[in-house]
Amino acid sequence: MNPRITVITLGVDDLERALEFYRDGIGLPTEGIVGKEFEHGAVAFFDLQAGLKLAIWNRKDIAHEAKVSQTPASPTEFTIGHNVGSKEEVDSVLEQAKKAGAFITDPAHDTFWGGYSGHFQDPDGHLWEVVWNPHWEINE
Repeated sequence: MNPRITVITLGVDDLERALEFYRDGIGLPTEGIVGKEFEHGAVAFFDLQAGLKLAIWNRKDIAHEAKVSQTPASPTEFTIGHNVGSKEEVDSVLEQAKKAGAFITDPAHDTFWGGYSGHFQDPDGHLWEVVWNPHWEINE
């Protein structure tokens, strides 16, 4: 399999609330909710970087589409890593997320491997790690 990940979809309980968090609070660009005219079709897409989008879609609609039972959400299933260029940027992004309604689960701190990171949960409980890795170059 050639890695061609183009969309990361997060299941949410309240599409409007999640839209406000990611668009208005975090500042991700989007055209808003599309597909409302279709049963199970309402979704919002956010541009992340070239070739990659974040989508938010109701959990019940994902279960319907994938033909699986909807189960309780768990924040430990995965994390989304957001790499930044400095310790100061880690602090700034975590503060922005907090102001947008995120819950800071792990305040920014120096890591054992020489970096600096912290974690937050969005309003639906998805975990994000904001991290500065001195060994990785960030291409803007």
